[in-house]
Amino acid sequence: MERDLLKTPIEFLKGVGPAKADALKTEMGIHTFEDLLHTYPFRYIDRSKFYTVNELQSAAAEVQLRGRITSMQEIGAARKKRLVAQFEDATGRVELVWFKGAQWIAKSLQMGKEYVLFGKPNYFKGKYSFPHPELELAEDFTKSPIQGLQPVYNSTEKLTNKGLNARGISKLTRVLLPQVKGLIRENLPSRILEHYKWPSREAALFEVHFPQSLERLEIARNRLKFEEFYFIQIALLLQKDLKTKQTPGQVFGEVGDTFNNFYKNNLPFELTGAQKRVLKEIRSDSRSGKHMNRLVQGDVGSGKTVVALLSMLIAIDNGFQACLMAPTEILAQQHYNGLAELLEGTPVRIALLTGSTKTARRKEIHADLLNGQLDILVGTHALIEPTVKFRNLGLAVIDEQHRFGVAQRAKLWKKNTIPPHILIMTATPIPRTLAMSLYGDLDISVIDELPPGRQPIKTVHRYDSNRLQVFGFMKDEIAKGRQCYVVYPLIEESSTMDYKDLEDGYESICREFPRPEYQVSIVHGRMKAEDKDAEMQRFAKGETQIMVATTVIEVGVNVPNASLMIIESSERFGLSQLHQLRGRVGRGAEQSYCILMTGNKLSNEAKTRLETMVRTNDGFEIADVDLQLRGPGDLMGTRQSGMLDLKIANLSKDGQLLQLARKEAEGLLQEDPRLEKPEHAQTRTFFVAQNKGKVHWSKIS
Repeated sequence: MERDLLKTPIEFLKGVGPAKADALKTEMGIHTFEDLLHTYPFRYIDRSKFYTVNELQSAAAEVQLRGRITSMQEIGAARKKRLVAQFEDATGRVELVWFKGAQWIAKSLQMGKEYVLFGKPNYFKGKYSFPHPELELAEDFTKSPIQGLQPVYNSTEKLTNKGLNARGISKLTRVLLPQVKGLIRENLPSRILEHYKWPSREAALFEVHFPQSLERLEIARNRLKFEEFYFIQIALLLQKDLKTKQTPGQVFGEVGDTFNNFYKNNLPFELTGAQKRVLKEIRSDSRSGKHMNRLVQGDVGSGKTVVALLSMLIAIDNGFQACLMAPTEILAQQHYNGLAELLEGTPVRIALLTGSTKTARRKEIHADLLNGQLDILVGTHALIEPTVKFRNLGLAVIDEQHRFGVAQRAKLWKKNTIPPHILIMTATPIPRTLAMSLYGDLDISVIDELPPGRQPIKTVHRYDSNRLQVFGFMKDEIAKGRQCYVVYPLIEESSTMDYKDLEDGYESICREFPRPEYQVSIVHGRMKAEDKDAEMQRFAKGETQIMVATTVIEVGVNVPNASLMIIESSERFGLSQLHQLRGRVGRGAEQSYCILMTGNKLSNEAKTRLETMVRTNDGFEIADVDLQLRGPGDLMGTRQSGMLDLKIANLSKDGQLLQLARKEAEGLLQEDPRLEKPEHAQTRTFFVAQNKGKVHWSKIS
């Protein structure tokens, strides 16, 4: 019965009809009674509180007054006619203004009668006015359902024109709720409801739409947020169970000569404690006989690539091949150069395959892969082409996996009969809450130490008016034999944005740093690949002291001698991008610096970003601030995931509830992996309905 009624098309709800139904479907995705039930208010207004005129403040949000209309006047020509009314209480007078429907509103208002006024006050030249206020006769208000906490729903212009503004949607919800009363089934185990003293699902839904008190509203919202997280976590944990327990993994049973000789003779520095810990986690996974699916997080320069290389050497010791896939040619080339240099003098054979690889070389690589002459293949998307066949691929390393689609990653699985172990690396720090939801089906390792000898980068914020001092600091660093990056957000001048552009910046840098005393490189995305590489190599070899670039160098050559990063118009960059750019310096033993240049006018959000960058080098703290500022939808492209279709929960604010849901979901599946116990029947029914076609219970043990 519940299912049938909740699935009823929205046009059959009293007060909707075909035209409004079409608008609700196209504007808000409300197709059924159930969709409307799960369209939650985004805020609430306290309609129990009344103000007097002398209590008004110019910055006030919506307020509620009691008073009488003492005069009315229509002003202006026919088409631009507006209605102005005086509204008084015992403490003062305010003006009410209507710019539309003046004649109709004038006829509907009653002089001298007591009204309840609700609206947002405007303050101008010492007077308060209310444009288009809501008015209701006081005698009607006392019988009205909108007293107390009033829900405010999202709406659109198209819906408002159909009479479905926030209040209109509230009325529809008020019509719906009595019809579904007694039909909304519970979906959480009774043990959880009792433990956290949460209301039933039905009670929580009713409370969220029409709250009786702030305290009860908070409890109801927490219960529904937990529910959203809980079922996402069950799905992720079941996926993880399928990938690890049900998918067999290659067994890397021994650590042999290839690994040991490299570790003793070729490793250029002592591993950090964090690197050793992560390597042990990978070692434990790869010898367990279960498929490894592990994400390694760590800031730029934390040594993820060395951990990946050591893992590849373990694969080679056990008779397997390995590959490393990067999202761009520049990054693939950088990985190849770095690995080839480390492996020099060892018997390990490594090759690079990208879209630019010549046909003859490509054929050689294909042949060497098939006959086992090649141990490690580094490349871009070219690695997943059908023509690339391995003799025995045991480990696939993916760098910055969020830049690859799901289908692309899946192609790597098919490169061997038993899928290769998967090791994912990211230098984009992911907040714990987002990682638990985006990558909840992965095991997560964190490299949270920098190699010894690395000093934290000193970051400062400077305005354009400080440019001469900044140029002086650049000259001081260059005089010490160091190099500098200067990064711009645009390639050429934009008429719509007053940001420093690359070409103008390059010219001013060349004027300030003239040849032959100084040499300046320039790199941007519109250059030919070979020209870009040539300029980067000149900088890497120390032939140029200054690199003027766009964000193309966010991933680029590793230049330990570069000690200064200047980011122009830094207010235009997101936090994660600023952090990535800063990570281009600080790769040597010398003290490095990052200078964030801006104009004088900054939004509050831009100020928060800059203050965060100046305060900390901790990528995870920066990622948390970024999540709070931008929300999960804009971070890591999570809108594509589908799994994070959250209606009421918020990843950036509800981290504790998410961790609680994760813990409870883990406990549930440990106790009852297939949700077969009678007390979990409702949870299972709800979960299966939500995840039709996504979860195969026959495979879950």
